[in-house]
Amino acid sequence: MQQRTLGQSLSVSAQGLGCMGLSEFYGPATPDKEALTLLEKAWDLGVDFYDSADAYGPELNEKLLSKFINTHNDVKIATKFGIVRKPGQYARTINNQPDYVRKACEASLKRLGVDYIDLYYVHRINPKQPIEDTMTALAGLVQEGKIGHIGLCEVSANTLRKAHAVHPVTAVQTEYSLWSREVEQTVLPCCRELGIGFVPYSPLGRGYLTGTYHQASDFEDGDFRASLPRFTKENIAANQAVVDVIQTVATANHCTPAQVCLAWLMAKGDDIVPIPGTKRIGYLEQNVASAEITLSNADIKLLDEQTAQLTIVGERYTEEGMKGLNA
Repeated sequence: MQQRTLGQSLSVSAQGLGCMGLSEFYGPATPDKEALTLLEKAWDLGVDFYDSADAYGPELNEKLLSKFINTHNDVKIATKFGIVRKPGQYARTINNQPDYVRKACEASLKRLGVDYIDLYYVHRINPKQPIEDTMTALAGLVQEGKIGHIGLCEVSANTLRKAHAVHPVTAVQTEYSLWSREVEQTVLPCCRELGIGFVPYSPLGRGYLTGTYHQASDFEDGDFRASLPRFTKENIAANQAVVDVIQTVATANHCTPAQVCLAWLMAKGDDIVPIPGTKRIGYLEQNVASAEITLSNADIKLLDEQTAQLTIVGERYTEEGMKGLNA
């Protein structure tokens, strides 16, 4: 797989792997043996960029990755801090205090079994805590060699400018897909003005844009998507129009809707590195293959224009999950 550069110098595979679902949220956690097999397969397919967070599990996802990193020295690891949760609870607080930055980083390094994190994100931003103080603490970790690059998640353009003025931000990670295009208004243009890479998470709309899910009952027990506003009985049907647009392009190109979604994102610029997640090797192979698909200008225009005309019904998260978005 080709490499892309985030920020000024972080070279990663053009598509990464979101690892969250292996440990939590999308039904039961994947057994370690199966999860490690999938991580290994991604590596074999050319993926060298793996995304985690201390909140996934919580902590379990980083511990899983440590078993993979142990035999793959060249893997690029991104992880995050800032969301504080108790095991088994979705409720969270957001902590960006400087002393917590160091505490969280040290804990992630220990769980991952490494002495260096390639890309360390502020997972969510607490608007009551000055981003300048958080960035100063992160800059100290860069100087000490504990982290290589700093990232921000779900950040507003205004906060991004303040943060970047303290220390260069390498990447912004925010939800971005054919049914979540808000970042195109101010955040993505700001990233490009400042030379910051962009990492879209949930590029397949949590699986909805693949055409796989038609009602909340399609999800297995423990899958948090069944509780999300966009997946209620009424809204999941109302949002079918966006899937129909994607399917039209997929049929014309003899590929899957998921591949259309990823190819569309990757065509938006070489500074974009999507991180689709999956538990299944078959889907992983399809996702990676999308990096070799080139959509025509007409296809991209159709996707841009027709999805922009649609009203997506429902918020991305519940009220609890909306904490820290666009902060």
